[in-house]
Amino acid sequence: MLQIRPNCEWCDAELPPNSDAAQICSYECTYCASCVQNVLHNVCPTCGGGFAPRPIRPRIAYRNEPKLGLANQPASQIRVHSKYSKDDVAQMANRLKDVPSGQR
Repeated sequence: MLQIRPNCEWCDAELPPNSDAAQICSYECTYCASCVQNVLHNVCPTCGGGFAPRPIRPRIAYRNEPKLGLANQPASQIRVHSKYSKDDVAQMANRLKDVPSGQR
């Protein structure tokens, strides 16, 4: 189950569970669409992979079993921040931004 992290790891923008702006890599690193496009150039600074839109977790359970939805399995409230410096991120992005994510 995805953690559904509450913020962009770069600019700390709020990314609530229903945000269309949330982007994740395969390791759940979470960034806003603006940072993915303008800062990271679709290169995850942690793994070097690309990003995809984070799925929306429904607010309520639409079936009785299993009990799903935010009401039963809430999103994380733990804020996460990138441990990489601006220079580290720029170097990784510049090295990989022209390589299609499926070929990295």
